[in-house]
Order: sequence, then structure tokens, then C-alpha cells
Amino acid sequence: MWREIQGCNNWKGLLDPMDSHLRKEIIRYGEFAQSCYDSFDYDPHSKYCGTCKYQPSHFFDKINMLKKGYEMKRYLYATSNINLPNFFQKSKMSNVWSQHANWMGYVAVATDPEEIKRLGRRDIVVAWRGTVTYLEWIHDLQDILHPAHFRDDPNIKIETGFFDMYTKKENNCHYASFSAREQILAEINRLIEKYQGEELSITITGHSLGAALALLSAYDIAGKSITKIIPISVFSFAGPRVGNLKFKERCEELGIKVLRVINVHDKVPTVPGISYAHVGAELALDHHRSPFLKPNSDLGCAHNLEAHLHLVDGYHGKVRAFRSATGRDVALVNKDSSFLKEEYGVPPFWWQDENKGMVRTSDGQWVLPERPVIEAHPPDTAHHFQQVLKLARARLNLP
Repeated sequence: MWREIQGCNNWKGLLDPMDSHLRKEIIRYGEFAQSCYDSFDYDPHSKYCGTCKYQPSHFFDKINMLKKGYEMKRYLYATSNINLPNFFQKSKMSNVWSQHANWMGYVAVATDPEEIKRLGRRDIVVAWRGTVTYLEWIHDLQDILHPAHFRDDPNIKIETGFFDMYTKKENNCHYASFSAREQILAEINRLIEKYQGEELSITITGHSLGAALALLSAYDIAGKSITKIIPISVFSFAGPRVGNLKFKERCEELGIKVLRVINVHDKVPTVPGISYAHVGAELALDHHRSPFLKPNSDLGCAHNLEAHLHLVDGYHGKVRAFRSATGRDVALVNKDSSFLKEEYGVPPFWWQDENKGMVRTSDGQWVLPERPVIEAHPPDTAHHFQQVLKLARARLNLP
């Protein structure tokens, strides 16, 4: 029933009561999004601030996700965005890995035979990074709609900050020489060519601002003839609105399936303003239903991704009691929050690098070790992006 789980029927009959298979898949894709937080270097005192802490080949091992059965294919970067300045993290040091770029997420693909058999297809997953400091970036959102120039209809519009983050590039920066858009389209094209003839799915996930990028990239990918009959699904967590009604209608025409997981006490899904429309089905959760969580915690807790996954784990239906279905560890809620009730004895904000990444050298000095240089972009990125444009022009009968 993988197509139903991916939303071919818009999850009709699977949300209330909650289908057990769907619950596990929502949590699984939420963990892909959470991995972007767990691996991102937020420390402004590190010259690597704004990048991923781990090499791509070691990524899933470092965050204990090897059993997921996926292989990392490429990292995604975006350049500093003037319309969302508080979202980007920058080092206070002068000698840094990049003056312009931030690591934004990754593309991975199912390669383990047992996982492919379980899924019923080879799954391509795209995970976008959000931000835990949402109260800062959310105020930067402008109620200004920008035409999506990569579509032929000028009436299809999206929030200007999201558009800029997705399309901007910086030729003087190694990591931002291709826009996030160019990177994602090129990689999807490369993987579709590589696994031609196999049954594929494309699943895109993200939390917070990452949820907006997930929907935007799904819309862009679906609009290209490269995907044809490949199903595209978005598992969105605590995401804001992205575009206008025309954008919503076009997403539906393209067959994009979107499941939006929200906490009814979170403010982010209510912005930007009334000129915007949400896309897809909604799974509305209420943290007051969980006996583990503080009922009147701050707004940041209500927005927290691990809290959302905890609520999915305990949700069985709108009128059914909260009860853990998968045994998900409740301590995970406090990884980067103070949301758990104190009686459970879990310290707040406990997820951190040992010694903040500092290591002791043979002469007794404590230093932040150098990291291996990560390849900015695969050498065939430009080729695959041009292939995407060529196919799109052919579909529209353009020269």
C-alpha cells in the first residue's frame, strides 16, 4: 500500500484513526528532517559555522541512521538571503569556510535491498534544513508575493524570501556557484537517469522554513518533464504558507501530494497573511493532549520538530487518547528544547557535541580540529541542470 502511504488518495481514511503504517512513515521522514538539525554547525565561534559537521560518506553513521537503508548523494547549499537575514548562520571568525553559503540539507536514495523491498520502490529523499530560532526569521517574512519565474504562468506567485533563497547564487562562492534550485534539479535528473526503468518515488521533507523549501522544490520538480509518472510527496512539519491560491491550484494540477503536520498551538503555519494558501492535507496535533509535555510552554517548544514527532507517535485520532504507538523515546523531545515536564528527569537542550567539538592534541593543547574539505558540487551538475531545462523547453515547444 505504499502509494496510499505516499498520498495517492490524499491520505483519505488514514489519518483518523491514524494508520499504523502511515504513522511510522511520517516519523521516519521527520527523522530525515531532524537529521539536518542534528548535523548542522550553529556555533558562531566555529569557522565552520553554517556547514554540516560531517562528511557525506559518514553522515548517516554519525547520526545513527545507517539502518534507514539510504545512501547520501549530495549536500545542498544556498547563498545568504537578504530577505531572510536571521535564518542564515555566520561565523564571527574572519577565516571561514564560506562568506556566502549555508548548508541547507541533502539528497539521499534508498540503496539497501531489504529497505527497497520493504518500501516497494526505490525512494529518493530530499531533506531541507529549517531553524530552531524561528521567532527571528518568521518576523522577516514579507507579505509580498513574487512571480515564480521558472513557471510559464505569471499569476503563480510565492513569498519573495523563499523565492530568493531557492534561486539566488553567488559566482564568487564555491558552494553557492549553483543556486539551490539548480542543485536539486540537477541531482534529481542524475538519479532518474541512473535508475531508469526502476519504480521510483521522490519524497521531500522539511521542518519550519525547510518545509517551505520542500514544497517549493516539489512544485519545481513536478513541473519538469524529467519526473513524468514518478510520484512526488511532501511530508511537511510546522511549515508556513508558501504561495498564493494559483500556486496551490498548480500544485494540485501537478499531482503533488502534501501532508502538513502541525501543532495547533504553533504560530508558524498561520503566516504569511491572507494572500497565501496552504497546500495539501493537514494532520493537526495538540500538545495539550500529551501527558509528557508542559501545557503552557513557550512558542518555540510548540514549534519544535522532535515535539511534533512525539505527538505523531501518540496520536490515534481526534477523539482517542494519547498513547505511544512505536515506543519512541520521550527524551528526544528535550534534545533542543525544555518541553518535557520536569518530573521525567530529562535535562533540557541535552543534544550537543562532546566538548563542543574541541579535541586535545599530543602536546596537551585543546583545539578545534580542521575538517576535510567537502566537495561543493558534483562536476556534472551543470550538465544535468541543462538537461532539465532542455526537457522543459521541449515540453513547452520552446526553442
